[in-house]
Amino acid sequence: MRVKLAGLELVNPVIAASGTFGYGIEFEEIVSLERLGAIVTKGVSLEPMAGHAAPRLVQTAAGMLNAIGLQNVGVEEFIEHKLPPMKRYPRCKVIVNVFGYTVSEYVGVIERLNDAEGIAAYELNVSCPNVHAGGMAFGADAGSLEYLVGRAKTAASRPLIVKLTPNVTSIAHMARVAADSGADAVSVANTFLAMAINAEERKPRLSNVTGGLSGPAIKPIALRLVWEASRAVKIPVVGMGGIVTPADAVEFLLAGATAIQVGTASFADPRATERLAKGLESWCKSHDVAKVGSLTAALEVPGASHPSEQGPHAGGPAREQGSEKPGNRD
Repeated sequence: MRVKLAGLELVNPVIAASGTFGYGIEFEEIVSLERLGAIVTKGVSLEPMAGHAAPRLVQTAAGMLNAIGLQNVGVEEFIEHKLPPMKRYPRCKVIVNVFGYTVSEYVGVIERLNDAEGIAAYELNVSCPNVHAGGMAFGADAGSLEYLVGRAKTAASRPLIVKLTPNVTSIAHMARVAADSGADAVSVANTFLAMAINAEERKPRLSNVTGGLSGPAIKPIALRLVWEASRAVKIPVVGMGGIVTPADAVEFLLAGATAIQVGTASFADPRATERLAKGLESWCKSHDVAKVGSLTAALEVPGASHPSEQGPHAGGPAREQGSEKPGNRD
């Protein structure tokens, strides 16, 4: 069940997604953390963030909308109080989701985290649709993404995973930009920008008006995004989007993912991650799969070559030519 991701060896490919698992330690009495490959913390910023006012969560058909607004305790509180307890579970890798409103803030968080122990990697959040600056503002623009990932990679002393937004024209192009700028892996993908309306009151159901759509409703689209991204780059892809069952996880692996993240399912079942880790192992045994890693990019498509047989820029439109790096975007 072991897989390698961005230089890390995980006990299995199941990862708890950012924003759905707190800082990890909150789940220790519910989930056997050592049975997970990794957890991704809530987004961590330089200063504490209060997030948006309620209502911040709305149930939808086969999913949910959230507009939490990256509420978090800030990097200093995280290092002092949230991170140390996770040392009790050394087999479960801690990946810190990093957020900033500016490039300088992203870099500042990373530089501060570099001095902390117990962190395996960083996940650069360039895809949150629920803030008015930073987040998706970087992930939806190729030039901004290139500049930010380059700066973050220079600052980081640990592997850098870039969490991409699906709210773009070509996920393959943005994955290539991230890879070419130094990303060690990409997460595909964050939530889809969406909204819900209360027809009786003629008001939006979220205080932020719009939010991020997740859950089983987005799974078919998420699978397509992982397929396209994995064929465009040679770095690992972490797949996510509506994973509930072991078969769901297998589908993402077949589409090209090296590991998968579980998010919305944890709201319905707080033990979803552990259940999936066990279920995936059972699925492999029942299907005579000796190594779970052999499922990655093993989808049989008539007439399509395997990603390993293609060049590093296969599978999507050519990268735009003549574009220059943006100036200082701090």
